[in-house]
Amino acid sequence: MYEFHGDKRRYFEMQVTNTREYVIPFIEQFIKVENQRVLEIGCGEAGVLKAFIDKGCTGVGVELEESRLVYARQWMADEMNAGRVSFLSKDIYKVNAQQEFGGGFDIIVLKDVIEHIHDQKKLIAWMGEFLNPKGVIFFGFPPWQMPFGGHQQLFGSKFLSKVPYTHLLPGVLYSKLLKAYKQDEPAFMEIKETGISIERFERIVKETGYNVAEKQHYLINPIYKYKFGVKARKQLGIISAIPYIRNYFTTCVYYLIQKK
Repeated sequence: MYEFHGDKRRYFEMQVTNTREYVIPFIEQFIKVENQRVLEIGCGEAGVLKAFIDKGCTGVGVELEESRLVYARQWMADEMNAGRVSFLSKDIYKVNAQQEFGGGFDIIVLKDVIEHIHDQKKLIAWMGEFLNPKGVIFFGFPPWQMPFGGHQQLFGSKFLSKVPYTHLLPGVLYSKLLKAYKQDEPAFMEIKETGISIERFERIVKETGYNVAEKQHYLINPIYKYKFGVKARKQLGIISAIPYIRNYFTTCVYYLIQKK
């Protein structure tokens, strides 16, 4: 595991900066972000949401793990006191938008979240309940087949954390590898079950009644700039155009979708 994964404040600041420099400019190719109402699902410590609040938005962060919201509330206390942001620890499927949020949102954000959801089609369809008529949903996620799509960077083994594509081993072999290196086998096998490809994501978007408003594929994930000092690089158009193959060489994708 890399040092910054254990330093929550540092990781929070990485998320703020990455969102300010890459996520928000991407969204603003389609709509202005300033003064919008924003919902972040799976907000964690809320570094992503913080960048939107700094842009003049009001926001709500939803996170299942209450322990992560302790930091969000601590680091965004001023914004909470000003009524610009609030946090809710709850299953998103059990939220009533009108009663608990006071209405819909202009922007919904899922950053590094959809690849951890079991019923992705159900969630994407459900989010339409929270969208204002012209609202948009942002997704940022690593395609499953990319070199570290199994989140190997979280492995306790320094050696194994640097070996690409191990998550693509057949389930039985991957499980044995995890056990042999004393990793959290249930957690990483769950990631293997929920990983999502570009093709599956685009198919779900279409099937649930959305259009893709904007998209960008990255050869080098923008956040690697802050994690590893490696400059972000957009994927070559010719690679992005090749279904399935592109997943293996694309470390991150950004999508903005809107109801038809």
